Amino acid sequence: MTPQLTGSEASLADGEDGSSRDAAGPSRDEVFSALSNARRRNVIKYLKTNGSEARVRDIAEQLAAWENDVEINEVTYKQRKRVYTALHQSHLPKLAESGFIDYERDRGLVSLTEESRQLEVYLEVVSENEILWSEYYVGLAAVCGLLAAAAWTGTAPFDAVSGYAYAVLFAGIFGVSGLFHRLSTKRNRLG
Repeated sequence: MTPQLTGSEASLADGEDGSSRDAAGPSRDEVFSALSNARRRNVIKYLKTNGSEARVRDIAEQLAAWENDVEINEVTYKQRKRVYTALHQSHLPKLAESGFIDYERDRGLVSLTEESRQLEVYLEVVSENEILWSEYYVGLAAVCGLLAAAAWTGTAPFDAVSGYAYAVLFAGIFGVSGLFHRLSTKRNRLG
């Protein structure tokens, strides 16, 4: 017989929208909702790159610079105030509610929580000139498949290499690709 959850336990187990929330942290819906706004993503980026705690004023100043594509010393009062107000009224409370930051409104301090580590996988950056890894692996599998087909049908010179040699070659290629992918992913993460 499975135990029944009380009202407060049930509200902790399920998100507001009925999505399941595991004991380890926020649901996927909460993650996507928190990251659905560029300012919230930039708050996390700022905290990851500038230390896990910062003043709201400093965050607002940097975000205003990023959003207006200017240096921090070129940010106007109006630009900074617009970002500060939005952070204070909407974005920081949303991130705090999801558990990704601690927001001390009265002190004007923001800090990352352990929950924020779960955001890393969603914050990877791929620049415009890079190929997506999924496309790379599909292409690599196609090339390996063509090589294997050429050897299997007896096409010269591919038939001169044994199947075991191809297996070792393909395993090596995918292994090196996976290692490079891992290093690249670590380098490209925000923060």
